[in-house]
Amino acid sequence: MSSDRVNARPSLRSRFQTLEEERARTWTPEALAVNRNQRTRLVREHDATAHVRAGDVLPDISLRPLDGTPVSLSRLAENGPFVLVFFRFAGCPACNIALPYYRDTLWPRLSAAGIPLIAISPQPAGPLSEIVTRHDLPFPVVSDTDLTLSRALGITYEFDEPSRLSAETKGGKSASLNGLDNTWELPKPAVLIAGAGRVVQFADISPDWMDRTESEDILDALGLKKEAASHAA
Repeated sequence: MSSDRVNARPSLRSRFQTLEEERARTWTPEALAVNRNQRTRLVREHDATAHVRAGDVLPDISLRPLDGTPVSLSRLAENGPFVLVFFRFAGCPACNIALPYYRDTLWPRLSAAGIPLIAISPQPAGPLSEIVTRHDLPFPVVSDTDLTLSRALGITYEFDEPSRLSAETKGGKSASLNGLDNTWELPKPAVLIAGAGRVVQFADISPDWMDRTESEDILDALGLKKEAASHAA
């Protein structure tokens, strides 16, 4: 895929805006209020000093892809930089926009450069595999069992009361989202780049799940955006 085709695609933010407009047309005012109020509160209460930042060292844990053997973060770091993309769960509409976007606009460049990308959600493997199949994702997707890594990085949030009640009214259970009973906790969408020694080189945590890291920002942090511009010249 050429860089021209990548750059011509709508941004992630514009895709989320389209989703917002669709919801405004099709959702009830009450449902819209629950969703928007939760996101507004998360943005208002977000503490950038409380989560992982550039310069921090990732814990040495192993990640288990849905269809492969465990891979430790230390082993990943031995081969250069790697990218971790945290998302909420397979049925999250915004996640179903973000992951295909990264598949099309980020993964080809990372793959060509030999840089691993791993998508991470706390959802159990069974339901989590649905998003892989639905979008034919070419990069590993792993389950962060019991939110172990997400909590260690300080990037989780809890549903507020209206959001929890809304989910339960629809028959939802927290264990179907994060494997934990009666704990409505999920990771905030986040993108981390780490390298030698598991040292974080780039960290972007999004308290609003409808505002996530653009592929261009990730490529720029890796120096790949500049390389593409140089080759084009």
